[in-house]
Amino acid sequence: MAVRDIFQEIDYQPTEVSLGEVETIEPISSEMLPVLREKLTSYGFELMGDLKSQLIEKIKTLIIELIHYRKEDMKENYSEFIASSLGKDYHYLSNLFSDVTGTTIEKYIISQKIERVKELLVYDEHTLSQIAYELGYSSVAHLSTQFKKVTGLTPGHFKQIGTNKRKPLDQV
Repeated sequence: MAVRDIFQEIDYQPTEVSLGEVETIEPISSEMLPVLREKLTSYGFELMGDLKSQLIEKIKTLIIELIHYRKEDMKENYSEFIASSLGKDYHYLSNLFSDVTGTTIEKYIISQKIERVKELLVYDEHTLSQIAYELGYSSVAHLSTQFKKVTGLTPGHFKQIGTNKRKPLDQV
């Protein structure tokens, strides 16, 4: 809503606003770009300019949506899904992501999964077995090992200490 309001403030009607993207009927003029950038920044958003940055944000958005919001099981692996969704070769996307972010897509996926595990542990509505299944882990042991490797804590210990160890998604 905030992004839609910002665009309407500068007299641009967005036709679609989704996570990481805004479509408008007419292109934004070069005179309005600094105004838009300033308004978005004041709300904690960022205007993505170059195509590589946009592609990185699309990859991140896809991963976040898959891990945090998707309810049905995936029929393909992450690399196939990302490549087909963006219409690009996965090898190219992987190299670009690593060059720009300093981490691999695989490590980013693991970080997002661990944040989702933390969220589910804090809510205390699912068992560790259910969480492992929901996030596509082969076993509770695999989830626990990966969780400890990333956080330094076991899932059980994390559950005891609570919410102060979670990160906002944009800081993962």
